[in-house]
Amino acid sequence: MAHVSLPHDAKAGPTKPEVRAVLASKLALGPSDHFVEVGSCTGAVTVEAARRAGKVTSLERKPERLEVTEKNLAANDTDADVTLREAEAPEGLPDDADALFLGGSRNYEAVLDHAAETGIDRVVMNVSRLEVAGAATEAFRERDLLEEVLQFQVSHGYELAGATSFDSENPVYMLVGSASEVATDGGDPADGGQR
Repeated sequence: MAHVSLPHDAKAGPTKPEVRAVLASKLALGPSDHFVEVGSCTGAVTVEAARRAGKVTSLERKPERLEVTEKNLAANDTDADVTLREAEAPEGLPDDADALFLGGSRNYEAVLDHAAETGIDRVVMNVSRLEVAGAATEAFRERDLLEEVLQFQVSHGYELAGATSFDSENPVYMLVGSASEVATDGGDPADGGQR
């Protein structure tokens, strides 16, 4: 995985590299994919996606954060066609996305409605607060999106009295799902009607 350069600060932490690695595996982006991010902040996920997907649309409601995303994107080598939009989702969401990432919880239910209505194939949401994770899990279930929920925590080693100790990051809850159907009318009988 290539290093992501983030020389510009959005005064809100970027998605940590270890979390981005798990996110990348769940999104499984390819050159024909249109990836959409809601809440770009520093642009860390936008940069990673722009190295894998053919088209990227990133939404950010705060103009100063969108400017940081733009600057950090320019500081990295990417190949995708990237569109940055100052918008508060679900406004500005395209109807042709293959994968969607919600980096925050603002308006997430309306964003999930959009994902379900447009049949987005891969939907991932990161949450750092337990209560929001529970509510978001229920929102995924209500829309028949939920495939799995992950909870993980990363610790980084540091030197302490000539030995190694660890500082723990806050836990991250990752909700993973899909709004696409393999076939209409309950799925393909050959695979037991599963999507």
